[in-house]
Amino acid sequence: MRSCEIIEKFELLSEIRKREILESKDNLHIIGNTYYVSCDGNDNNDGLTPHTAWATLDKVSSIKLNKGDGVLFRRGDVFRGCIRTQSSVTYGAYGEGEKPKLYGWDKNLANPAMWEAVDEDKHVYKLTEKILDVGTLVFNDGEKHSIKLIPSYKNGKFVCRENESKPFVFANEAKRNLDFYWHFDEVMTVEPSRGENFPIPSVTDNSLGDLYLRCDEGNPGKIFTSIEALTHRPMFAVGANNDVRIDNLCIKYVGTHAISAGGECVKGLRVTNCEIGWVGGCIQHYFGTDPNYPQGGRGTVTRFGNGVEIYGGCENYAVGSCYIHDVYDAGVTHQITTNGKQYKLSDISYVNNLIERCVYSIEYFLDMTEGDVKSVMQNVKICGNILKLCGYGWGQQRHNVDTPAHIKGWEYVNRTKGFSICDNILDRSAYRMIHIVADEENSLPKMCSNTYIQHKGKMFGTYGATTNCSKNTIMYDENVSNYLKNTLKSENDTVYIV
Repeated sequence: MRSCEIIEKFELLSEIRKREILESKDNLHIIGNTYYVSCDGNDNNDGLTPHTAWATLDKVSSIKLNKGDGVLFRRGDVFRGCIRTQSSVTYGAYGEGEKPKLYGWDKNLANPAMWEAVDEDKHVYKLTEKILDVGTLVFNDGEKHSIKLIPSYKNGKFVCRENESKPFVFANEAKRNLDFYWHFDEVMTVEPSRGENFPIPSVTDNSLGDLYLRCDEGNPGKIFTSIEALTHRPMFAVGANNDVRIDNLCIKYVGTHAISAGGECVKGLRVTNCEIGWVGGCIQHYFGTDPNYPQGGRGTVTRFGNGVEIYGGCENYAVGSCYIHDVYDAGVTHQITTNGKQYKLSDISYVNNLIERCVYSIEYFLDMTEGDVKSVMQNVKICGNILKLCGYGWGQQRHNVDTPAHIKGWEYVNRTKGFSICDNILDRSAYRMIHIVADEENSLPKMCSNTYIQHKGKMFGTYGATTNCSKNTIMYDENVSNYLKNTLKSENDTVYIV
C-alpha cells in the first residue's frame, strides 16, 4: 500500500470516530434533581426546568447540590468561566444541536474596541482590559494560533531567555505575525525559588496582567471574527470530589487543565462523549525544576496544561469516547510523585478516544520517592483509541522538542500490576511513538494488537526495564516488526511505514 493510501485509510477512520463522538446522543440516568442551564436563563430561577433555567457557570459552582443530582447545559449555547464540581454530581447536555460549548475566558476578544495600537511601526497592539495569563490565542475557531514569547525573570526584571543580559522588549522580540506576550509583575513570590529566596512574579488564577499582540494586518478585533484566549484557570475543578461524571460537553480554550482532579484517592471520575480542545500553555512558575530544560536554574519557565488529569491516587477513573485535540501537554493522564506517601492508582481505563495534536496523547507516571516502596498502578487499560500526530500541534512551541510520545510513561519506577495497551492505532509522532520504562520487567505493560504508522527513519520509541539495562530505542524501518515482537513481546501488531 502506498503512503498516501495508508494516510487516507486512517484519516477516514479518524473522521468516522470524530463524527460519532461529536454527534453522540444524551443518555444519562440522573436519580436526583436535574438542573438546567441556558444562555437565556436567569440565576434567580430555581433551575429545575428548561423554562426556569440558570444562566451562568458561577451559579453552578455556588449552589449546593446533593448526591445524585445532575446539571445539564443547553445544546448550541456558549458558557464561559469555570466550574467547581461537587461529589456525586453529573454534568451533561440537553436539547438539540451541537454539544454545549464551555469556554475558559469571559469573552471573545474579537472586538476592535478591546485593542489599542501601542507601536504602529511594529504592529503591536495591547488588549485594553486586564486578563489572566494566556497559554495561546486561537483565531477563527482554530484557523490560526499565536506563539507565546516568555522572558526569564532575573534580578528584578524580565530578560531574554536566549541572552539573559538583554532586557526583554516585546516589540523588538516579536518576529512573527501573531506573536504575543503576557506581562505581569504586580504580585511577587519567593516560594518556587527552592530556598534561594529571590522574588519572581506570582502567576495564579488571580493574576491579571497586560496582553500584547503583534498583528501585521491591523487591529486584531477587525481582522478576526473570534479570538479565544486560553487563560489561567481550569474548566472543571474536580479536586478530590468523588463520583463526578462529565458527559457530552464541548470544553475548549482553557489555559491550565480542562478537567483537573487530585488528592489521596479520587474515586469514580468519568469523562465520556466530550470534545476537549485547545488546552494549556500557561505559566506554572518562572523558576522551574523541569529537567528537560537544558539550562535549568533560575531562568527556567515551566508551562503546563492537560486535557483530563488526576494527580494523586485514583480508583474507577475512565475517559471514553472523547475527541481530545490541540493540548499543550497530555490529552489524558494519571500521575503522582509520592514524596514518601503511599498511593494506589487502580481501575483506570482510556477507551475508544480520538486524541490528536497533543504533545503526549496519553501520559502516566508513578514516581516513587523518599522511601515509598508500596505505591502501585493496577488494572490499567488503554484500548481501542486512535492516537494521531503527537508533537505536531501548537504545543511544540515548547523548549523541550524531544519529549513527544503517543504513550508517555517517562522513566520512573512505574510499579504496575495488570496494565495493558491493546487494539490502539498510533498514527505518526514528531519524536517517539512510545516512551515506556519501568524499574522492573514485570511492571511493563502488556502490549498487543496495536497498529503503528510512522515515517521511515524516525523513532518508534523506548521500551524496557531499568534494572537490566534493557531500555531499547527502536528505530522505525523495515526491521521494526521484528523489534516489536522480540522487544515488546507484542503479538498481532500491524506496522505501516510511510
